[in-house]
Amino acid sequence: MKLNIKVIPNSKQEKVIQEENRLKVCLKSRALEGKANKALIQLLAKHFNTKKSNINIIIGLKSRKKVVEIKNET
Repeated sequence: MKLNIKVIPNSKQEKVIQEENRLKVCLKSRALEGKANKALIQLLAKHFNTKKSNINIIIGLKSRKKVVEIKNET
């Protein structure tokens, strides 16, 4: 499953919000040295109840707009 995600780093609380055609993810982590990407993967794993290893950022490692792939567990 591929998801379009808009990341809001340095937020007061961490949450996942469903918008029309994407997810908006607020993270407490700052966008420095990949910390926000790690926090994004961790939050999505918790939200979708899957392992962190099943989640990959395909597009947008250095952008707020990302495409994330979540693999099905087999």
